Amino acid sequence: MTEEHYSSTHPPLPPTTEDDRFSWLRLLRSRRVGVSTFHRLMAEHGSAQNALAALPEVAKQAGMEAYEICPAGVIEAELKAAKAASARLLCLGEADYPAILAELSDAPPVLWTIGDVSLFKRETISLVGARNASSLGTRMARALAHDLGAKGLVIVSGLARGVDTAAHLASLKTGTVAVMAGGVDVIYPSENTNLARDIAEQGLRVSEQPMGMQPMARHFPRRNRIISGLSRGVVVVEAASKSGSLITALDALDQGREVFAVPGHPFDGRAAGCNLLIRDGATLVRSAEDVLEALLQPTTKPMEQDSLPLALPAPPDTRNLHETAALHQQILDRLGPSPMGEDQLIRDLKSTARQVNPALTLLELDGMIHRQPGGMLSRIG
Repeated sequence: MTEEHYSSTHPPLPPTTEDDRFSWLRLLRSRRVGVSTFHRLMAEHGSAQNALAALPEVAKQAGMEAYEICPAGVIEAELKAAKAASARLLCLGEADYPAILAELSDAPPVLWTIGDVSLFKRETISLVGARNASSLGTRMARALAHDLGAKGLVIVSGLARGVDTAAHLASLKTGTVAVMAGGVDVIYPSENTNLARDIAEQGLRVSEQPMGMQPMARHFPRRNRIISGLSRGVVVVEAASKSGSLITALDALDQGREVFAVPGHPFDGRAAGCNLLIRDGATLVRSAEDVLEALLQPTTKPMEQDSLPLALPAPPDTRNLHETAALHQQILDRLGPSPMGEDQLIRDLKSTARQVNPALTLLELDGMIHRQPGGMLSRIG
């Protein structure tokens, strides 16, 4: 099935019964049904029950024989795990679902939450940055989170090491939301177990992933779009020229959010991404006042997409299963045990980094290729 980019000004009607909620989860957890496919199936068939009935035939038309929808037992186990973790399910369109996130064309159909969902009713700002943040970076993150929180803003971040941790700690008392890459009941990194417990008690943890899901590399870019989508703007404190924080900034631009960046020394690699963002139009941040001033400007416009730094990757093009498999095979055919430069591979494929990089990531996760220092690639086996 093609995971097309589906956009509609009319989100699906929220489930009204427990059976409806069960069907929403079952559809979303079925193989090859991502967010875009979920929205498309709901628009075409009117309800999750109808979409589930049609799904095997849809899969067959896409070349997938003997397709089976997600077993009911899987959803029953997820609901049982949610009850044990005191997690609450929010579905798109329900009153407590965050309104600002619902505006997105790829809004998560469901969110698992642990904590105070009333935080979604307040003004929010996202704060992200390097996991290996410097002492100055963590100090800046703490100061921004504390001061913005004192002005009534809820701080959204990703519960990662470094800047995220500093931001959550400084905003526990004023309001903080942790968007998680794995299940809302799975704490990563483990060193933040106590912080995650405190956020559940005083703030809010949220995830679109199934209960119990261990976070994997491919989950983090999807998580980042929720971090930016929950807020009017994203503040980047420290970020390398190619990092997850810059992906979050890109998501913010795609979503029409403001982008803010804290400058750093040109010789510090952890500041390279922020300096690039500022060069290309992000609002320079020296203190919380810079963020507040920009948010209060009714005519303030976010950075233009065309001004993105070249190092910032664009979203991958969507492909159907046959096209994806063909690209994977083309990559594997060109790679061998001797390392090849990624740039050379892209030239040989007569393609672009935007098209090839997502495929390389999937092949690496599948253990079929190996990335080496200096942008070199080799095939495994």
